[in-house]
Amino acid sequence: MRRFIVLILSLFISVSALSQTGDGCYNCHKDAVGDKATELYPGDVHFKLGISCADCHGGDKTSDDMDVAISKEKGYIGVPKGDKITSVCLRCHSDDAIMGKFGSKIDVKQFKLFKASVHGKSEIATCVTCHGVHNIKKVTDPASPVYPTSEVRLCSRCHSDANYMKRFNPALPTDQFEKYKTSVHGQRILKGDVKVATCSDCHSAHDIFKANDPRSTVFASTLPKTCAKCHSDADYMRGYKIPTDQYEKYVQSVHGKALLEKGDLSAPACNDCHGNHGAIPPGVKSISHVCGVCHALNAEMFSRSPHAEVFEKKNIPQCEICHGNHLIEHPTDEMLGVSTKSTCIKCHKEGDKGFEVARQMRDMIDTLVVRASKAKAILDEAEYKGMDVSDARYEMNDVPQILIKTRTVIHTANLNEFKETIEPGYEIVDRVTKSGLDAIYEYYFRRWGLGISTLIITVLVIALYLKIKQIEKKR
Repeated sequence: MRRFIVLILSLFISVSALSQTGDGCYNCHKDAVGDKATELYPGDVHFKLGISCADCHGGDKTSDDMDVAISKEKGYIGVPKGDKITSVCLRCHSDDAIMGKFGSKIDVKQFKLFKASVHGKSEIATCVTCHGVHNIKKVTDPASPVYPTSEVRLCSRCHSDANYMKRFNPALPTDQFEKYKTSVHGQRILKGDVKVATCSDCHSAHDIFKANDPRSTVFASTLPKTCAKCHSDADYMRGYKIPTDQYEKYVQSVHGKALLEKGDLSAPACNDCHGNHGAIPPGVKSISHVCGVCHALNAEMFSRSPHAEVFEKKNIPQCEICHGNHLIEHPTDEMLGVSTKSTCIKCHKEGDKGFEVARQMRDMIDTLVVRASKAKAILDEAEYKGMDVSDARYEMNDVPQILIKTRTVIHTANLNEFKETIEPGYEIVDRVTKSGLDAIYEYYFRRWGLGISTLIITVLVIALYLKIKQIEKKR
């Protein structure tokens, strides 16, 4: 009798709950001891929107007959596995009409792209891997695992596990999270600043591709725009007290033009100087030292210049003080010397040693450029006159290389070393100029010689003719 009463009460409670929620699955499972799913589900965003267990697991939520409720005829699939999880989520999340009913602002295209992403394609991760299962929260909810302050730890669950990552890409570093914590972004996010960049801000959320894939948001030529999403937004960056014109300057720089216009993927983007996940590249004390990774010879020469010690003591940026940082233009001779456009006069004033060294260096370069131009003009004239000056022209090819070396040696700020480098250029120009002038002289010598010879021969012919006439008259 007692069992019968318990059974009747249980049935009454289930029917009552079913009439309240309309979900027989949930009403039955919530009374089961230790059912974690029904314990968590009331806090799930889907539960609050009236989405039932059957909407994901299939079956008939209206039937109190278990055999009917979980029958395959009613579409019951049980617990979805692997890519079937994504397929279940995509039933709603890839349909604008369905999502619109809930007033969702989620871009359904993101979910379609997920299938082609590095996670979706390889089935490395599914929707529930990141968003949870029965306790899914809105992205804006601090309790969500993809909320900014939680997201970096979520991603690191896999990406910091070396053994796990070996299964998919043994070459991929597993210290990104540790490096990230050293960056400005990482330090701020760990203090609760949700505006700074997290994994998804750079790599995207659902359409994640390998860094060397042109579709990736961190592909070399795309990365500057990715960084600019935040760093070029004056309103968003207000309060951080940093400029927001970096991208605008970068696209005009020699680096930006090489990467974005010419497609040179070896040209530096934001991460090459500022680092990827860490604060700056390992072993680098300042951004200036990053320049030396590519411009190694310039960096080596600067390190033994008198500037190096002074800059170090006064904490003055090295490369940036002359070349700038984001708006790095192609270096010209105007940067050297003591003119109004010169970089040297920012620090050096008339009368000091540096001022005089800069003036002499610029004068010597200008002199070589002018003399080389004149030598070339002489060779052009000689060649136009039909003279062979190929050897001189070949030797002249060394002058541009000497100028390149000389402009590099400027970084030593050593006048003696500068002179040793540029003087061979003067010697070549002198020899070439002499060869060209000799060729032109020879041209005119030949012309005058030919003219005189022709005149002499003409006179002799006329004289011979007259002599013959005279002899004929005597006969």
